[in-house]
Amino acid sequence: LWCRSCNSPFPSPFQLAALERQVFDFLGYQWAPILANFLHIIIVILGLFGTIQYRPRYIVVYAIWTAVWVTWNIFIICFYLEVGGLSKDSELLTFNISRHQSWWSENGPGCVRKEASMSGIKGLDNHSYISVIGCALEYRYIEVMHSSFQILIALVGFVYACYVVSVFTEEEDSFDFIGGFDPFPLYHVNEKPTNLLFKQTYL
Repeated sequence: LWCRSCNSPFPSPFQLAALERQVFDFLGYQWAPILANFLHIIIVILGLFGTIQYRPRYIVVYAIWTAVWVTWNIFIICFYLEVGGLSKDSELLTFNISRHQSWWSENGPGCVRKEASMSGIKGLDNHSYISVIGCALEYRYIEVMHSSFQILIALVGFVYACYVVSVFTEEEDSFDFIGGFDPFPLYHVNEKPTNLLFKQTYL
């Protein structure tokens, strides 16, 4: 069979892209994206298992999930571009339990992080003010590029999934046509040849 002799049609970038996204969201304590990335990694593994173990249903689940994943990444793009009343400075992605922002907001290319002591100001002693300057690219555009890449990968994965399911379906149809997996068809009857029957009657 093609599906059992070939390598998995899901290339390693599917897994690497999901893991890379998860790492940077963990660094930024972005809890909503962390949860979404975790589900995405599970579904990708399920799709790989379905491909290796000849389970088209698992691949269909992956194909359906790609639509959800694309929708989520479109939301992330709208969030950081502040489309439709969304604000990148809100605590929506942290479930309103912390004021953390994207890890790239302080660690982007060219960014210099400076801390200024707040001592002398009542109620703010032992605190510091953090400013970030010199960023070559604003962090929200980095997040937008991340999400855009995820959308591209998801679309490629959807095409692969549909192709693999179609191949599996064609193989199942061809097996049914030539007798399927039944070694002895139902209509098979073990009869003696006609000439042997005539000889027995003559005797």
